[in-house]
Amino acid sequence: MSAPPFDDRDGYIWMDGELVPWRGAKLHVLTHALHYGSSVFEGIRAYGGKPFKLKEHSERLLYSAEVLDMKIPYTAEQLADATLETLRANNISDGYIRPVAWRGSEQMGVPARSATIHVGIGCWVWPQYFSLEARLKGIRLFMSKWRRPDPATAPVHAKAAGLYMICTLSKHDAERAGYDDALFLDWRGHVAEATGANVFFVYDGEIHTPTPDCFLDGITRRTVIDLAKKRGYKVVERTIMPEEMADAQECFLTGTAAEVTPVREVGDKYKFTPGEVCRTLMSDFDALVGRVDAASSAA
Repeated sequence: MSAPPFDDRDGYIWMDGELVPWRGAKLHVLTHALHYGSSVFEGIRAYGGKPFKLKEHSERLLYSAEVLDMKIPYTAEQLADATLETLRANNISDGYIRPVAWRGSEQMGVPARSATIHVGIGCWVWPQYFSLEARLKGIRLFMSKWRRPDPATAPVHAKAAGLYMICTLSKHDAERAGYDDALFLDWRGHVAEATGANVFFVYDGEIHTPTPDCFLDGITRRTVIDLAKKRGYKVVERTIMPEEMADAQECFLTGTAAEVTPVREVGDKYKFTPGEVCRTLMSDFDALVGRVDAASSAA
C-alpha cells in the first residue's frame, strides 16, 4: 500500500507562528518560490523526541536565507521552539522534520523584495533512508552526468531549493539504471558529493573526504568527522580525483537522511567492501543518537 500524498494527511504544520491543520497548509499558485526557486530548507531527524543538532540546523536555515537575501522573521531559538512544538503536536518520537522558508505571492517577477518571507515546519514518521540490509551490505552509486556548479555561479553554500534540481534528475537517472543514488563531480571534475549526502573514502586506514568548497559542509559530515577523530582515525579533507576511487578500500555517505551508509560500488568501475571503519562509525553514530540495532551490534 502506497503512502498517502503529503497534502492529505492528519496532523499539524507550523506556519508563520501558529499550528494549522495539515490539510490547511496551502500556498497560492503565484507564490514567488514556486516560479523562481526563492526557498531554503532544512532536513532534521528526531530520535526519541529530540531533534538531532537542532541549534545547528536552525542557524543554518537563517544563514541560507541570508545568502538568498531573505530575512526570516524568527530567531534560531524561536525556530527551535517551533520545531519542538510541531513534534509534540504530531506526537512524533522518531521521525523527519522539514523547516522551510520561502518568498510569498505579493510580487511576481524576478525581483521580489516586496514579497513576504514565510516559514513552515512539517514533520512525519520516516524510516531510515536506506534499509538496514542496504546499510550493512553497501549501496550502489551511479555517476551523474550533472556537475556541482562553480561557487561564482550559484549560492552553493546555502541549502537552497533550486540547487536540488540536478539532484532530482540524477536520482531519477540512478533509479532507472538500477542504482540507489548518484555521485556528483564538481565543475572541475573533482569528486563532490551524492544527491543529498557527503562522501568519504578510506585509504589504508585513513579517512579522506572532498573539501566542501562548492557544496554543503554537512552537519552530519562534521559530526562523523568528530567521531572518527575521537576513534583516532586520521581525517584528510582534500581534492579527490575520480580515478583515485580505484585505490580506496571503503566508501560511505553521511547525511541527515543517509546517516552513515556504506557504499559498495560507484558506477560499474569502482568497488568497495564495507569494513571496519564503516561499521565502527555506523555504530558510533547510532550510539550518539540513541539507536541500538543490528548495525550497532555488527561493529
